[in-house]
Amino acid sequence: MIRLLTVSNPRAAQAFIDYMASRKIEVRMMPEGEGQFALWLLDGQHQIEVEVELEHFLSNPTDNKYQAASWAMAESRTNVFSYHMPSFIDMIKVKAGPVTLFGMVLCIVVFALLQLGFRNNLFSLLHFPADPSQQIQIWRWFTHAILHFSAMHIVFNILWWWQLGGDIEKRLGSLKLLQIFAISAALSGAGQYWVEGANFGGLSGVVYALVGYLWMMGVKAPHLGLNMPKPLIGFMLVWLVLGFVQPYMAIANTAHLVGLISGVGLGLLDASKKKLA
Repeated sequence: MIRLLTVSNPRAAQAFIDYMASRKIEVRMMPEGEGQFALWLLDGQHQIEVEVELEHFLSNPTDNKYQAASWAMAESRTNVFSYHMPSFIDMIKVKAGPVTLFGMVLCIVVFALLQLGFRNNLFSLLHFPADPSQQIQIWRWFTHAILHFSAMHIVFNILWWWQLGGDIEKRLGSLKLLQIFAISAALSGAGQYWVEGANFGGLSGVVYALVGYLWMMGVKAPHLGLNMPKPLIGFMLVWLVLGFVQPYMAIANTAHLVGLISGVGLGLLDASKKKLA
């Protein structure tokens, strides 16, 4: 499934759905909360055709052909206006690809094992390499990112991973998300270790890389449909600054900063490639 756009007027969007259905192309509408609804294309082979038609619809939603399609399709629908209400799991899966989902599950499983008495063993196995003998244990450069030590810590991280990583994976593919994860986990981990040692963990360095990546792609390559709302960028930047100035919580601030910088760099690099392509 491919996410097309978000609308606040589901009845108007239904006319577009009906028109595409008259052309044997299925588009579904799913609620996203706060009065917003997402349109999803079920079959990616029709993406170009649907996006061209969608652009026309957005510029002229009262075109007679959309109204005519709604009248025609009403005869074949048992309910004139209805949409599929997905389950909670369906809503998670529809926005996330396999890498996003696997990352979420892995973090949750590791967190559960930490709470069940395996904290010392797992941390010893997965933390960032703390001495030269561990630096050749390649997994450690990445697995520190799946360690979380509180419920708030893991919820915050996996929700952002799902939201931001899911968008990237859906648009650019699983390999791109894996690349961002690997590079930002290694760099943010190295930065945090250099400043404070190996006693840290969490996906937040990667999350900040996703923020930086989407920020740059939205500015430099908006035609790809990847962006992050400015208020959310502002929130994450304020949170980053607060992490450095507050004295009460143990936060891997250097990992956040290095993650953000690595994401910005990757975003600028990919955006320049897309412009040249």
